[in-house]
Amino acid sequence: MKNRAGIILIEENKLALIERHRQGLHYFAFPGGGIDEGESADQAAIREAWEELGITVEINQKVAEIIFNQGSQAYFLVKKTGGEFGTGTGDEYGEYDPAHGTYLPLWMPLEDVLKKNIVPRELAEYVIRSHQQGWPTEPVVIFEDNN
Repeated sequence: MKNRAGIILIEENKLALIERHRQGLHYFAFPGGGIDEGESADQAAIREAWEELGITVEINQKVAEIIFNQGSQAYFLVKKTGGEFGTGTGDEYGEYDPAHGTYLPLWMPLEDVLKKNIVPRELAEYVIRSHQQGWPTEPVVIFEDNN
């Protein structure tokens, strides 16, 4: 798996997510994607926010790193600075391809987050807990087995 970067954006007690229907599964994911060659994780997160959500963001802090067998995902708490939510222009919004499934940017009320199938689940739990109790100064490291 390629190293990835994602964002955590909370506004008005709602979390920005991508609703996915793919290979018979229905789930929600944090906006983000692969880190391009020569790009830092925070630069990738900013680019992905634009491509997937149609917004510009400012990084507040790195809050989590998920380590997989063959890569990692860095997640950043961000603040929206411009753009129009839901107007992403990334490749995923082209012609429908069953292999890649659907992408629908949405705002999910925080009280619904733990009731839904959000991946990575441990990150969703961490986001809710940290939003309620305060964000730690150092990012949490989560180890996942993706076999």
